[in-house]
Amino acid sequence: MKNLNSQDKALTRKEMQAEVKKLQKYRKRIVFTNGCFDILHLGHINLLKKAKSLGDILIVAINSDKSLSCLKGHKRPLVGEKDRAKLLLSLRAVDYVVAFGEQTPKEILRELRPDILIKGEDYRLSEIAGKEYVKKVYRFPVVKNKSTTNLINLIVERYGSKQKSRSSKKII
Repeated sequence: MKNLNSQDKALTRKEMQAEVKKLQKYRKRIVFTNGCFDILHLGHINLLKKAKSLGDILIVAINSDKSLSCLKGHKRPLVGEKDRAKLLLSLRAVDYVVAFGEQTPKEILRELRPDILIKGEDYRLSEIAGKEYVKKVYRFPVVKNKSTTNLINLIVERYGSKQKSRSSKKII
């Protein structure tokens, strides 16, 4: 087996299950987090860095395009799941990405059974789906005013009008 920390991969659920079993045989501490990750922002980066610091391997489970659309509305995702996976895998903290199609990560947590689950503090412990399938749950402070929704609102506010600014004119 190669250096476990250098394997940056987007895997299917079945492949991820097999990989987790291998990693657990090597006594690697597996950290799991999940989310939409539609537009990466500082809140995501801080959470992922913290998550990685809690173990050896970080698995990021992303909502599938269909799941994200059901959660956030028909105008989402803005970035497709394959591109979201590639973006996440470009980050040093992220070892694996796996997509899930359910509304919550409960089923994939049942399948993978990582050691640690990390979520934002915007979730109460009682609201965290799948917590019964991990040894430890950490809730990470949310970075104030850093969210995909805030970014979308800012973009619409600044660029949503049909009136074009001088800097957006084509130069030929």
